[in-house]
Amino acid sequence: MINWVLVIIGEILVAVGAICDLIAAIGINRFPNFFVRLHALTVGTIGGAFVPLIGIALIALGAEFLGVYRFFMAGASVIAAILLLFLAPVGSHAIARAAHRSKAAVVHPKIVDRLEEDREKGVIE
Repeated sequence: MINWVLVIIGEILVAVGAICDLIAAIGINRFPNFFVRLHALTVGTIGGAFVPLIGIALIALGAEFLGVYRFFMAGASVIAAILLLFLAPVGSHAIARAAHRSKAAVVHPKIVDRLEEDREKGVIE
């Protein structure tokens, strides 16, 4: 009984991940500039990859036909999800900072840019 519950919850998480990927794809096409599109990419990465990996881990734990290998599959999925959870925001921040510093991406419309203000004051390089 508990195995079916794990499989159903896992399938729901995989479906939520597919919806997050769809929303991120729409956001990439609809958002106005690079930085907002990068936000959509990060939402797609966390919601569209982290959540399904946790779902895969639950499905693997509920799949008795895998035998002892289900624990390896679930463990690998959880480790990959945790790595993704920590590394995806760091990577997108590094990309955004590099694009801002090199002025490769024009920010328009811009309301406030604290990084540019600090650079003009000489607080940062």
